[in-house]
Amino acid sequence: MSVALTPLQYVRPSAEPHVWSCYTDPGGQMRQHLSRLEIERALASGEGTLWVDIDTRDSDKVAMLKDVFHFHPLAIEEAANSQSRVKLEEFDRYVLLIVRTVAFCETTDDPYDLDTVNITFFLGKNYLVTVHGADTNPVDSTRELLERKPELATHGPAKLMHAIVDQAVDAYFPIIDKLDEFMDSLEEKIYGTFDQSALREVFAVKRLVLTLRRHLAPERDALSVLTNRPSTLLTPDTQVYFRDIYDHVLRIYDSLETYRELLSSTMDSYLTQVSNRLGMATKALGIVATVTLPFVVVSGMWGMNFEHIPLHSHPHGFMILMFAQLALGLSILGGLKWRKLL
Repeated sequence: MSVALTPLQYVRPSAEPHVWSCYTDPGGQMRQHLSRLEIERALASGEGTLWVDIDTRDSDKVAMLKDVFHFHPLAIEEAANSQSRVKLEEFDRYVLLIVRTVAFCETTDDPYDLDTVNITFFLGKNYLVTVHGADTNPVDSTRELLERKPELATHGPAKLMHAIVDQAVDAYFPIIDKLDEFMDSLEEKIYGTFDQSALREVFAVKRLVLTLRRHLAPERDALSVLTNRPSTLLTPDTQVYFRDIYDHVLRIYDSLETYRELLSSTMDSYLTQVSNRLGMATKALGIVATVTLPFVVVSGMWGMNFEHIPLHSHPHGFMILMFAQLALGLSILGGLKWRKLL
C-alpha cells in the first residue's frame, strides 16, 4: 500500500486552508467532506472510522478540536504550535502523537538547508484527527491512497495513522541517500584534489547530521513507547506495523551515527593533510636554506673590506668561489640526508 512520496520542497501551502474529512461506516461506505454536524454524529456513534484533517490556518476548524472532540487545552496548544517537540502522550480517551518530517529546502542557496513540518495525531476509539500548518506530503499521499483504496479505512484509525507516520519517517531516506553523495564529494575534495574549502563543507554536513539526529531522537523514543506499551487504542496486531516503523527509525539513526563518525574521521584526515603539507613546505624551505647557507657565509666573508683576501686578484676567483660554495652546500645536504635528517 505504499505510494510515491512527493518531496516536501515541492509541496507548497495552498492559498486557502485545506481541510478534509471522511467517514467510513461499519458497512464500508465512505463519505467525504463532512459537515460539522455529520462529524459530531459519526464521533458520537463510536463506530466506523472517522478521519478529520485540519489546517491550523483555519481558526474555525481548529476550534473543533475543543468544541467537537473536547481535547485537552494543552494538547490543542501543542498541535497548533509548529515548533512543538516530537512527543507521545496518552490521555483517557485518546493518544497524542507528534512526528516531524523533513526534506531539503530548495528555495535557499544552502544545499544543506532543511524544511521541517510537524504533524499532530489525535487517535481515538473510532477517529483520527491530523493537525498541521499547511499541506504536507504524507497526509496528502495517504488521502490519495485512501481514495483509491477505501478499504484501508475499514482496518481502523490506527492503521490510517500508521500509513501517515510510515511515509513521514520514509522521508528521511532520501536525505540519507543525499548524505552519501555529500560524503563522496568530500572524500574527493580532501583525498583527491585537496580543496581547502572542503573544511567548511565538512562542518556544514556535520551540522546537517546533528540536526537530523536531533529531530529523529525524540521520534525514536516516542515510537518505542508506542510499539511496546499496551494500549486499548492499539491492538497488538497494529503495534506490529508501528514496530516496523520503529525499525526504520533505528536504521536511519544508526546511519546518522555512522556518518557522524565518518565526518569526525574526515575532519581529522583533513587536518592531518594540512599538517603534512605544512611539513613538506617546511622541509623544502629547509633544503633551500641548507643549499644557500654556504653562499651567505662565504660571500659575506669575501665581501669584507680588506686588502689581502684569498683569490682577490685571481682571474677565475669568482668562479672558484661559486663552485666551492655550491659544492659545500651539496656536501652539507648529502650529509643531512645520509644522517636521515632530511
